[in-house]
Amino acid sequence: MRVGTLLLGMVLVGGPFAAADRLPVSDAVRYRPWKAQWIACPGAPDRDAGVFRFRKVLETPAVPARFPVHVSADQRFILFVNGQRVGKGPSRGDLYYWRFETFDLAPFLKPGRNLLSAIVWNFGKDAPVAQVTDRTGFIVEADSEAEAGARTDATWQCAPEPGHQPWPEGVTALRQVGTYFVVGPGERLDAASYDWDWARLPGGDGVSGRWQPAVGQGGGNPRSIREAPGWALTPEGRWLVPNELPPMEYRQVSAGSVARIESTPDMGALSPEGLIPARTKASILFDRKELVAAYPRLSFSRGRGAKVRLSYQEALVKDRFTKNNRNEIAGKRLVGLTDLVLPDGGAGRVFEPLWWRTWRFLEIEVETAEEPLVIDGLEAFATGYPFAEKGRFDAGDTTLARIWETGWRTARLCAHETYMDCPYYEQLQYVGDTRVQALISYAVSGDDRLARQAIEAYDHSRRSDGITSSRYPSSPPQYIPPFSLLWVGMVHDFWRYRDDPAFVKRQLPGTRTVLDFYLAHQREDHLVGYVPWWSFIDWTGPFAAGVPPQDDNGGSTSITLQMANALREAADLEAALGDRARAAVYRQAAQKAVDAVVRLCWDESKGLVADTLAQKQFSQQANILAVLADAVPAGRRAAVLDKVLAEPILSSKDGSPKAGGAPAGGLGLAKASYYFRFYLARALEALGRGDEYLPQLEPWREMLDLGLSTWAETPDLAARSDCHAWSAHPNYDLLTIVAGIKPGSPGFKTVRIEPHLGALDRLNAAMPHPKGEIAVSYRRLGEKVGASVTLPAGLTGELVWHGKTYLLASGAQELTVPAR
Repeated sequence: MRVGTLLLGMVLVGGPFAAADRLPVSDAVRYRPWKAQWIACPGAPDRDAGVFRFRKVLETPAVPARFPVHVSADQRFILFVNGQRVGKGPSRGDLYYWRFETFDLAPFLKPGRNLLSAIVWNFGKDAPVAQVTDRTGFIVEADSEAEAGARTDATWQCAPEPGHQPWPEGVTALRQVGTYFVVGPGERLDAASYDWDWARLPGGDGVSGRWQPAVGQGGGNPRSIREAPGWALTPEGRWLVPNELPPMEYRQVSAGSVARIESTPDMGALSPEGLIPARTKASILFDRKELVAAYPRLSFSRGRGAKVRLSYQEALVKDRFTKNNRNEIAGKRLVGLTDLVLPDGGAGRVFEPLWWRTWRFLEIEVETAEEPLVIDGLEAFATGYPFAEKGRFDAGDTTLARIWETGWRTARLCAHETYMDCPYYEQLQYVGDTRVQALISYAVSGDDRLARQAIEAYDHSRRSDGITSSRYPSSPPQYIPPFSLLWVGMVHDFWRYRDDPAFVKRQLPGTRTVLDFYLAHQREDHLVGYVPWWSFIDWTGPFAAGVPPQDDNGGSTSITLQMANALREAADLEAALGDRARAAVYRQAAQKAVDAVVRLCWDESKGLVADTLAQKQFSQQANILAVLADAVPAGRRAAVLDKVLAEPILSSKDGSPKAGGAPAGGLGLAKASYYFRFYLARALEALGRGDEYLPQLEPWREMLDLGLSTWAETPDLAARSDCHAWSAHPNYDLLTIVAGIKPGSPGFKTVRIEPHLGALDRLNAAMPHPKGEIAVSYRRLGEKVGASVTLPAGLTGELVWHGKTYLLASGAQELTVPAR
């Protein structure tokens, strides 16, 4: 069967989407007890999977100028007024910091009777790992007595929605190939059981066998904490926590174009009406060319008795799970998350999953019965955190432009109501990933709201022994103690980029418990001893499960040096905002750890630090950290970095070492992954060798050659994740190392501009700053370099070029400096 084009290219443009604006939340709402009740469906189980509808008729004699309400649910809700989608939530948190959303309903109201409704779901044991939960419930609180009619109580009605349910079988194919997939189940629409009239105003009191009065759950104002659900009160005695983030995007994009059609019997070219004949099996593969995180929307008619499967994946695979070039389709199949749609023969039916999907490739598999199916349209509505791209990098190099564009797309797809390691497989906020993501956010968008929430979330996650969770929110806990050290680094990064000492000071009690935990695990020789849980450092072949070599009681160089760097970062914070005596203790402890590495782990014959004092294994990771911590004999940092750079780079094409501009062979060091090369870039920066940065982008160039539209997790043809934000750090590196824009003092109160152009002849770049835009332009002019720098009002700084410093004032200025 030949490839055809579906009706309108299968990308139908729908009507405009209206969304309620996020409103500021008054202290009265933040701190007063709510009068609304948490409600649920009568007889429904508290914690099992289920989808429910809630509704209430609201009388408004005239449309008010404002009608603010505060809404939450467990696990999730989508709110509607008169059938129009208002918004969704709640933004993910935990039971002690359960969030509510605030919406203005006025734009959706009309004089007379209005229908407030919500769909609320709980995916039970199949819920996403990132979804914390207590029990199914829904609540709407009025902002004032003027909106009291919207409050949830027994005047609201509830009914189960059996036609739209979680479908755990939708992840079977992924589980069979052994991948870790924890974003939630597929979903099933049984059109014959679905309430297609849910948006219609009821007549009379609306009570029927389906719709019944909702029941309270101990409510918004329980007599005692024992009566309240787990999310009713915060530790401070407040009720619920307002979501401080802007609404997530919901904008129409292409779902993809047809790349392949197969059918039995062969039905020839697909008709313009999108008709799939009766008694036919057909598969239609769509390719977007670029990855997207979006809500798909399938419109269909007829097809009683048919089965329709929608499957989503980042890349097609052959064999068990080998991807090769992502642009190649022949001989490959789609193994991915699947939703199931069962048509009822009606016209104008629509399926849109409750939770968004991620795909480059989307496959619709249809098996019709005695009635043909008509696919009326396939749409997609992209979602994600509404970051704006304010930073820019233009060197007149098409490959660097593609690296910038691909990195920003990767960062965007991994940012929603939390940062996420990946949008397809896990959707979990991990510290190691988040540190990189937050820096990209500061440098490219200037928006720090998601970073603030992440820093606070990790603080809330700390165990009684002091360390943070490795990922949060997360229903099952997971602990990677080195990630707690990176959280200290996150706080330090924030301190450098944002002038908010009060926020940073609130994190100091947490950073102290993390470092107290590590100092308690220091051995007598000052290396870090055995630490429980998962001591992940980096994904690389010689590290078992990402854990570097250790002796019988710890003794890892990498972990010890991560601790030393975190101690120094914390000392900066304590000296500026906390306890100066503690800062001195931290600096002394860091130096003892560094001295121990030099004394016990330095191998003079190799000119490198070993992974342990046994000096049998060596890694780029340990030596990158040694450069950053100055944990090598005096005057040897540059030589160590030379050896690290001389090592073959892991190739994206087959996962093997590749010369990448360096001599082949090398010293056999364990190779740094895409992720850990972020710290390699910091080592180049620390030694003033930024001119050597651009050749280090060879792995990213290879990923482009392999057809990736986002950056992968690891250099492996069977790499699980094709979109991992920790690999997007070149966007940050290009602005801070190549363009040279970085904070000159804590809080970004001044700027230091130290460009490293390498082989570039020109460069235009900009970085957002809280006071405005920092813009730079460089041009090689024979033996000179012309530099144009524009700083926003109130910001001053310095330009550093080959060791010479030039003062910068607010506004525009032109400088000419020697090329060398």
